[in-house]
Amino acid sequence: MDNQPIDDFLAESEELLEKLNQDLAVLGDEEQTGQTNPDLLNGIFRDAHSIKGLAGMFGFEDIADLAHHLENLLDHLRLGKVMLDADLIDCLFDVLEGLAGLVRGKNENPDSSQDISAYLTRIDKLLNASAEESTHPFAKLNIDSSLLDVLTEYEEHRLQENLKQGKCLYLVNVAFSLTSFDTELAALTEKIKDRGEVISTLPGIDNDNPERLAFRILCGTTLDVEQLGEQLAFEDLKISVVADFAEPTVKKAAEIEASTQNLEQVVEGSPMTPAQPAVIPTAPAGEIVPEPAVTSVATVKKEETARSFTSTVRVDIGKLDNLMNIVGELALAKASIAQLCSEMQSQGVAAARDLEKAVHVLERRLNDLQTGVMDVRMVPVRQLFDKMNRIVRRMALELGKKVKLEIRGGDTELDKLIVEDLADPLMHIIRNALDHGIETVDQRLALGKPEAGTVSLVAAQKGNHVVIEIHDDGHGIDPQQLRRKAVAMGLLSAEDNLSQHELFGLLFHSGFSTRDEVSEFSGRGVGMDVVKSNIAALSGMIGVDSELGKGTVMSLTLPITLAIIKALVVQVKGTDYAVPLNSVMETVLLEPGMVETIEGREVMELRQQTLSLLRIDKLFGFTSERPAASQFVVVVGFADKRVGIVVDELHGQQDVVIKSLGKALSFVKGIAGAADLGNQKTILVLDVSGLIGVTLQRESLGV
Repeated sequence: MDNQPIDDFLAESEELLEKLNQDLAVLGDEEQTGQTNPDLLNGIFRDAHSIKGLAGMFGFEDIADLAHHLENLLDHLRLGKVMLDADLIDCLFDVLEGLAGLVRGKNENPDSSQDISAYLTRIDKLLNASAEESTHPFAKLNIDSSLLDVLTEYEEHRLQENLKQGKCLYLVNVAFSLTSFDTELAALTEKIKDRGEVISTLPGIDNDNPERLAFRILCGTTLDVEQLGEQLAFEDLKISVVADFAEPTVKKAAEIEASTQNLEQVVEGSPMTPAQPAVIPTAPAGEIVPEPAVTSVATVKKEETARSFTSTVRVDIGKLDNLMNIVGELALAKASIAQLCSEMQSQGVAAARDLEKAVHVLERRLNDLQTGVMDVRMVPVRQLFDKMNRIVRRMALELGKKVKLEIRGGDTELDKLIVEDLADPLMHIIRNALDHGIETVDQRLALGKPEAGTVSLVAAQKGNHVVIEIHDDGHGIDPQQLRRKAVAMGLLSAEDNLSQHELFGLLFHSGFSTRDEVSEFSGRGVGMDVVKSNIAALSGMIGVDSELGKGTVMSLTLPITLAIIKALVVQVKGTDYAVPLNSVMETVLLEPGMVETIEGREVMELRQQTLSLLRIDKLFGFTSERPAASQFVVVVGFADKRVGIVVDELHGQQDVVIKSLGKALSFVKGIAGAADLGNQKTILVLDVSGLIGVTLQRESLGV
């Protein structure tokens, strides 16, 4: 089998699984309120069916089998044959995780498979669970059998649900012009949905006007007949009562229409505005058929077309990386041409001025091209945040805690590659928040807190960086406990006087854990140091803020992209380096007397604040006999952290493409990678977050 069809399957399946994950989270919230949106449930059912069809098409029988059982369970759920409860929601999430694992396995090896028998057994157990037969509410009502005979099994179920909820049932009789019935019917349907639920749309009866097309809309709502008529406000509209719980008895709709005009309202109003085509469900129960749109007479004779109705194109991230590299090489070529142009001008070549104009045009077009490629790579962080729903739900269940996940700023965009590499660190932080932070239900109630803890994921763009915060409202971090643990481990002496911020920094020390006992989730001393390393590999920083009894906030500061960046080229002891411009706050000429020494550290005063200085040559062990005539301080920073890098020369700004140094040099601290300049020279790119971390660590140790 070619790789391309498998890639298409994986891309399509991933989208469906992400949507299922989001919708199941909403369904889980609705289970707690007792009000289920039938459109949401139908959407989940259709997505499960789509996964089954895709897997069957590509011959992945294990995925198709599991998706088929999931579809069967969802069909029973939407028909009311199984009850929506916490056990069912947990089963749906577990099956979704099983499907995701199977799809992930096909990505690595199309022939891979997993044992799905446990999932199938759990589904069958729910389907076969004996339930007491209950008399449906409308069984006691004298509803016209001719109306019930034309309803599908699903529509009968929705009729039952509306009656259980105490809603009134109405038949809305309406006729539309043949030339505009599709848009008018759709608009009327949307109006009814805003005020209740459309159970079924049926052909009208007793319509003698050949210029008009009649419909009957069976609906349920809490409004009385007068209120519904006033709010729908459409000409040629009649509302017949099918079942009204405001009445002591309920009569047949046919009897009401025949015997009295008091229960029949004719409401005149303004013409309706165009909308999307209406949907009229006609599929038999249990059969997945897209709800067909009513087709306008004016469009019946349109020629069939094979054009797609979406403009979306899936592109492999590897192709975008290659394209970005090409753009980077073009930028370097432009820089070389610009340098040659400057040399020609200095030599008095007449054509140099025209060449300079062409270089400026090329530069503008390259900037547009770079921006366009960057936009394609950007994805909303919601794609990652939504995946955390399943993790929070499962872990809370295993820990016996109640936890809800809140998401804010999900539309904030990040480079796709950064989002992918951020997944594991974010998952570990959330697991720590649930295990260490959120208390049990009994503990929270004793403390006067809501029984359900809250974990919030908040994203916001700040300049050229994105800040992601993970909040929890648990018991927070006790700095004195950190101190005692650090002393016991020999990391501190009893006399060391560390600030609260410095104590929080101990959490990222290798082997450090606040738990004495080892559990499935914590106590092994492995995790937060790896999280910090992974964030640093993305040229990001991680910070902690906590208040005992109130909760903890983990802050991740990340660059928007790691592809093409603007950099400030500097020179230290004859060696050039690139400093990412998105981290540069300002540059300052270092004059005699500005540098002071405090506890063995070089600092300077900048606008009444003390700024720690870092010398790259000392950090990397470089020496040079050539003293610099003058020096500069490049002030770099993330969030509220600032460091001054002492350099000898500033060579200006340039676009650079960062290349990895590979695993062989991954241990080198303070280097993010390498970059080629326009003069065919390769220089190192400084890792600003790593340099700030080294400086802060030295400050805490007093060296």
